[in-house]
Amino acid sequence: MNDSAARVTGLTSWNADWRGLRVAVLGLGVTGFSVADTLVELGADVLVLASSARSEQKQLLEVIGGRYVENELTSVPDELVGFDPELVVVSPGFHPDSPVLAWAETQGLPVWGDIELAWRVRDKVSPVAEWVLVTGTNGKTTTAQLATHILEADGRRVAAVGNIGIPVLDAVRYPGGFDVLVVELSSYQLHWLDRTPEGTLAPWASVCLNLADDHLDWHGSFEAYRDAKAKVYTNTRVAAVYNRADEATRTMVEDAEVIEGCRAIGFGLDAPGPSDFGVVDGILCDRAFLEERATTALEITTRDELVEVGLAAPHSVANVLAAAALVRSLGVAPAVIRDALRTFELDAHRTQLVASRNGIAWVDDSKATNPHAATASLRAYPSVVWIAGGLLKGVDVDDLVRRHADRLSAVVLIGVDRTALRSAFERHAPTVALFEVDEAETSGVMPTAVRLAAAAASAGDVVLLAPAAASMDQFIDYKDRGDRFAQAVRSHLEGTTDDDDPAAEGPAR
Repeated sequence: MNDSAARVTGLTSWNADWRGLRVAVLGLGVTGFSVADTLVELGADVLVLASSARSEQKQLLEVIGGRYVENELTSVPDELVGFDPELVVVSPGFHPDSPVLAWAETQGLPVWGDIELAWRVRDKVSPVAEWVLVTGTNGKTTTAQLATHILEADGRRVAAVGNIGIPVLDAVRYPGGFDVLVVELSSYQLHWLDRTPEGTLAPWASVCLNLADDHLDWHGSFEAYRDAKAKVYTNTRVAAVYNRADEATRTMVEDAEVIEGCRAIGFGLDAPGPSDFGVVDGILCDRAFLEERATTALEITTRDELVEVGLAAPHSVANVLAAAALVRSLGVAPAVIRDALRTFELDAHRTQLVASRNGIAWVDDSKATNPHAATASLRAYPSVVWIAGGLLKGVDVDDLVRRHADRLSAVVLIGVDRTALRSAFERHAPTVALFEVDEAETSGVMPTAVRLAAAAASAGDVVLLAPAAASMDQFIDYKDRGDRFAQAVRSHLEGTTDDDDPAAEGPAR
């Protein structure tokens, strides 16, 4: 190890000597700016490279003393080579095989993400916050928000950070400090953690909620995606929480290098064993964090109470159990959890009821950006007119269509490329009425989809936007997609009466 590499490896504290360290930062979005701002404050020499950035960000970077190079980064810029960096810090979305990162590897440079940097400098403010890590293919935002809400109700100074909330580097530098940081981590962020076997992060507790095909276009294979997710458990100190119904998460915990004394805590919708969370006769129970767990369980809440806050669907109950396990590891009492759940509100675009008319419910689950999430949403309803499609990110949709064909009254396909979904229906659900939205302009996609869905729906149906795909082929993001759906539903219903029966249009086949 050369002197420069040794220096970087030893930078594990805010109070270490970061002065003059040459750091190349890739990306100047919210994350990239927080990285640059932190490093400049530490005294490092910072060069930021990005294909584009907002003018405000560029101006602020200049004010704080960082340098900026705008470049498409399809090759290695001369400015980067001349800078001769000792460390590269990459924003989450950068693909691992990008030319700049390939160059960094050939130079033997360490490559970190913002999470790695934040962990190393987390001791700026005293007391140092405990970290609770949350990942999974689906449910991680809701689970992180649940844990944060419950901890707030317990009087903890807590922030949701990482893939949601504020950048983690802003949180660790916040002068007032926090007791706990609930860190939601995407597979991208986990990929860029210290890749040595021992790692550096040592969270209080961690959870991988579930695992299914997603982001295969970014990771290159399911195995690489799984391995990134499994990093969440490395060096966990108190509670490694896993999903009993998802064998992959159990295996991750079994294979993880955790700190001596860390406990494996299972959660599931069935009866819990000792050291588990689960459900008995509609009661959510803790058999993990009590002395008499071999013979006794603590009541957390009930399914009936969760109905009142929109958390009674099976995947939502699982999220509640996972969040409860995380906060119980921190000593939060069951009564506090129960009371906090009564005031929790789900974010928009997560199985959100938009309207109901003539016995037809219109539900926005635009956050269902992959087949696993769409499955959870579809399971909640017996009869569905399904609006689906978008960027599939390299995943297979055959099993999704096959498993849910029996509950589908009709399907309305959106997205620029609908071939994979259309073919899956031809193979596995040829009798389901299929409509396609062939609109070139974004503004026309949802009005057309809603009109076609209304024509196909009957009393008792749920018209469900659960696309099983990302949104960026036609929309800004999943929120934009959901907002446009909700507006199209309202506009459609405003133009009808309770007795209106929109004229049916023939399906695409």
